[in-house]
Amino acid sequence: MDARLNQFETKMTKAIDYLGSDYEGIRAGRANPHVLDKIRVDYYGSPTPIQQVGNITVPEARMLQIAPWEKSLIKAIEKAIMASDLGITPSNDGSVIRLVFPELTEERRKMLAKDVKKKGEEAKVAIRNIRRDGNDFLKKLGKTDVSEDEIKDMEDQLQKATDKFIKEVDKMIENKTKEIMTV
Repeated sequence: MDARLNQFETKMTKAIDYLGSDYEGIRAGRANPHVLDKIRVDYYGSPTPIQQVGNITVPEARMLQIAPWEKSLIKAIEKAIMASDLGITPSNDGSVIRLVFPELTEERRKMLAKDVKKKGEEAKVAIRNIRRDGNDFLKKLGKTDVSEDEIKDMEDQLQKATDKFIKEVDKMIENKTKEIMTV
């Protein structure tokens, strides 16, 4: 790929990475510590990620256990989990918090699969917008001393990169949907 197009390929890679991290937060019937990534706990007045105030373990396939570094944080962690869109009620025994993930119903699986597809489509739109920006860049480049053939070659390279990333998004959607729909 032409060096002048690397910035656009880098942006497309970031779109894929973002989608991947987004998908990690979608639970598929088993406990995954990444579902807590976006939850912040009020730690001495500043919002802090749960991972920084306690140890998160997966003792069973459908359970997360959070052992806070300080016992006084139990209430704050429970409050943060309740305020999130996780949809799970935490329980504590005075020293650790447990999150038990219920089995996903067929209806919930279909909703999650729909959400996965929507996020995938958003990533495709982002990639296509990056391609559009790249094509605009090439039009401006065409007004300088770059030949039409070079511009045409770079447009083809940009399109091939776009196609490659769109295929990758499709594969990610398919894999995550399969993971969610597997009972």
